Amino acid sequence: MLDSAAMQPLQARQAIPDADATGALAALCKAGAEPLRLAVLRLLHQDSFGVLELCHILDCKQSGLSHHLKILATAGLVTHRREGNSLFYRRADTAQHAWLEPLQQALCTAATELPLDAATRARLLDIQQLRAQRSRQFFAEHAHTLKRQQERVASFELYGPAAAELLAESHPGGGTALEVGPGDGGFLPILSQQFARVIGLDNAPEMLARARETVAAQALGNVELLAGDTASTALPADIDWAVLNMVLHHNPEPAAIFHDLSRLLRPGGQLLVTELCRHDQGWTRESCGDLWLGFQPEDLSAWAEAADFSEGKSIYLAQRNGFRVQIRHFIKHRA
Repeated sequence: MLDSAAMQPLQARQAIPDADATGALAALCKAGAEPLRLAVLRLLHQDSFGVLELCHILDCKQSGLSHHLKILATAGLVTHRREGNSLFYRRADTAQHAWLEPLQQALCTAATELPLDAATRARLLDIQQLRAQRSRQFFAEHAHTLKRQQERVASFELYGPAAAELLAESHPGGGTALEVGPGDGGFLPILSQQFARVIGLDNAPEMLARARETVAAQALGNVELLAGDTASTALPADIDWAVLNMVLHHNPEPAAIFHDLSRLLRPGGQLLVTELCRHDQGWTRESCGDLWLGFQPEDLSAWAEAADFSEGKSIYLAQRNGFRVQIRHFIKHRA
């Protein structure tokens, strides 16, 4: 039996906003009707790639891929941003037309479930390893000058106290904290005062050496420093708090870190992230070793939600040089 709403004219139930509705629907259907374009959507799930990176991963020519990216962009499925001389593509957050949102979300969800063949996975790993190698090499070469360069972007004196304040508001004391990428160890004394056990984790030996100097100078007896990354199985899986201070824009897979930390945090465990908002100052790639030019707050929210976190408090800080810092608090679901 039809209900009264189903018997109403379509226009009364859902107004189609403009005369381009047919074209928009056709563009969306066209964009999803080609295997290579679906593979692009699959790869852009929780990550962004440059054109040349996508060419390598998908083993295709740039001219052909550019054609497919144009079709995806016309349909409103992808967006791009310029970083230096490169265009980086990502999935669009919303559909161009609100009434097409359910169809677009269904298409993207289906694309996400598509498997990658072994050769494509291997080429994807090539890109991820190249990004990681570039980051490690930078830290190896610039460990002693990095702080001076980073202060041109966002100094610890700017965000450190605000991050510490947010931590103190939400943490009753005790337990275990993990700081990923502690740099020269500036935040470790703050964690040492509030937690019974603190672990500093870094995959750059030169940066670990700088952190050890801080730990020794301040006699932080409850702080241990480990070499590795968040995928390590040697880390405890009952951590109370995890901290990421200016780490994600140096990481080849920022979304993956959220999943790793969700695995390591106990139910109800909490995550503190300090990160740059998206910017267009490409000089930070060469001067600071940045792999990403910051992130939209929506990026962090989406990655956290996908990794079983809910949102806590957020703080945003602006600097005179045009950079903006986001300090975000996330809580792992209890069940």
